[in-house]
Amino acid sequence: MKVSRSTALLHPARLLYGALMLALVLFSSAASANNLTIEITRGSDSALPIGVVPFEGAGGMPEDVAQIVQDDLARSGYFDPLARESMFARPHSADDVAFGEWRSLDVRYLLVGRSQKTADGYQIEYDLLDVSGARPMLQERISASGNNLRGAAHRISDAVFEAITDIRGAFSTRIAYVTAQGVGDNIDYGLYVADADGHNSQQVLTSDEPILSPAWSPDGKKLAYVSFESERPAIYVQQVASGQRIQLTDFDGINGAPAWSPDGRKLAMSLSKDGQPEIYVMNLSGRATQRLTNNSSIDTEPSWAPDGRSLLFTSDRSGGPQLYRYTLGSGNAERLTFTGKYNARGRFSPDGEKILLVHRSKNGYQIARQELESGRLVVLSETTHDESPSVAPNGTMVLFATQQGGKGVLSAVSVDGRASFRLPAAQGDVREPAWSPFL
Repeated sequence: MKVSRSTALLHPARLLYGALMLALVLFSSAASANNLTIEITRGSDSALPIGVVPFEGAGGMPEDVAQIVQDDLARSGYFDPLARESMFARPHSADDVAFGEWRSLDVRYLLVGRSQKTADGYQIEYDLLDVSGARPMLQERISASGNNLRGAAHRISDAVFEAITDIRGAFSTRIAYVTAQGVGDNIDYGLYVADADGHNSQQVLTSDEPILSPAWSPDGKKLAYVSFESERPAIYVQQVASGQRIQLTDFDGINGAPAWSPDGRKLAMSLSKDGQPEIYVMNLSGRATQRLTNNSSIDTEPSWAPDGRSLLFTSDRSGGPQLYRYTLGSGNAERLTFTGKYNARGRFSPDGEKILLVHRSKNGYQIARQELESGRLVVLSETTHDESPSVAPNGTMVLFATQQGGKGVLSAVSVDGRASFRLPAAQGDVREPAWSPFL
């Protein structure tokens, strides 16, 4: 859908977010609607060696399922796949595997498979093998339509990842992000969703006014976001599949930073309708709002704890942006970050034991992890213009926006800081990533 332009609202956008972080800098270069691409920028020294053998029958398939699985596992940081050209043999079933040959290549796990055409698409069978123990770990048969082979590959990746690590795989999830096309005052903004590897991108909204802060609902069916199309910033909720949407807020001043509660019944947000930006919670069934914070500072960027009992938010009440936790019921606001003069855009890990955030170090704005129990903060990223962290639903990776060659790109780093990859677009800037929940 196309919406009207109102350039007078660019300054409120800077007022809301520019005072606290770099995350919502407006774009000035072209962006395309094509898929994002994966560039692995750092591998983990502790990655597990695995062989993913090309599947039998792959020559007649429109997608190389084994290659997609290999790419998924490689970018996770947990695995170091063997190059195909280094394989002595290419077995397709467990019975064909000579384990000694694979041990000589220092391969610890092996994935083999086969596929065949069916009336409805394809049937894929695969075996995951423990090479060291010469034993099967997983065997499965799945069906897929011809236009959803990538989805089938991601499901295989999820199963393999969980079988080996005991962590649920997140390769079948999706990401949302914002792009911009144009220069100067003539910029078109787009809200996109794509697979977690950047493929199958679909534009769900286009506007000639900024789109900010996309946030997935817990069921993965809706996106909340901020749009400037109605003469001032407003929060919308949109069904991803149908495009149907509603406008939730139309208050004077700032309406920003929507965040879903874990049960999907409420949205936390930053509103300035009563003066300074404060944290509010809206009950979606009746749209009644409850004010949580009451301070002369700027309070923004709320994020729910996994148990729904507290929220993180960014405030400059201590003289600069720092993270605080507001506990529902008690009304207490506790400062959590003390390392450095700038810590913002906090997000809980799924286990609730740590927070991921933007930290300003001597090198610039970087993604960091802080343990809640100890308060220890560790910088994870190696880039210096990082913003908008979003945590994978299994807690293993953090997706964020940064810059490469003068343009905005998406990047990701493992929560342990050992592995990272980029997802640049072919052209222009990409910003505001949001990782979906498990689908």
